[in-house]
Amino acid sequence: MKISNNKILITGGGTGIGLGLTERFIKENNTVIICGRRKSALRELSDRLPSVITKECDLSVGESREELFKWISENHPDLNVLINNAGIQQWMSVYDKDFFKRAKEEIAINIEAPLHLVSLFINLKSLATIINVTSGLSFVPLTKVPVYSASKAFLHSFSLSLRQLLKSNNIEVIEMIPPALNTDLGGKGLHDAAPPVSDFIEAVFEQLKQGKTEFTFGFSEAMSKAGPDDLRKTFNRMNAVT
Repeated sequence: MKISNNKILITGGGTGIGLGLTERFIKENNTVIICGRRKSALRELSDRLPSVITKECDLSVGESREELFKWISENHPDLNVLINNAGIQQWMSVYDKDFFKRAKEEIAINIEAPLHLVSLFINLKSLATIINVTSGLSFVPLTKVPVYSASKAFLHSFSLSLRQLLKSNNIEVIEMIPPALNTDLGGKGLHDAAPPVSDFIEAVFEQLKQGKTEFTFGFSEAMSKAGPDDLRKTFNRMNAVT
């Protein structure tokens, strides 16, 4: 993927990793479109970054995803990069009374949305790159976020298949695999001790320049290279009963 002169759609581009990517891609002379559910948040981002194009969209709803693709194909038919970044992380137990309800919310955003968007946007003739944002928890789950971990493992597996499936169409598939970062994912304060997003973004762009198709950093780099014994030890350490 080239670094400059793209037209990029970033789902969840207003906060966290998505915001970091938005800011950096703009700096590298790209046109960035982001979508989100809240008009106020989109307006605030537009005021801060006037060049960003915003679109109101609820990615948890299939009809809204279809409307987003229709809007893109009519107004931005030269879009060439789709970044499936939007995701939610629910800290919960299978014993919680609302577990299944919250699990379905997570599945809708973390699995259904990227799958649906991929199936729609591969019909865009200009599309050249798909970037799926997974997690270091794709390799070793954190039991406090059981559905989130499983959803990212699903997207990791899907990305591997998608890369092979789209080769004949010359669509590049990149997997971005962040570790825990200092964002509000899962709730405010949960990741305050984690590395800053800016460090991860710098690592991502360095790997992008190198032509890699899997972007890792810190914990996610270690887990992507770990063998079964190390993964087992890490799982036990992360999920020790206290």
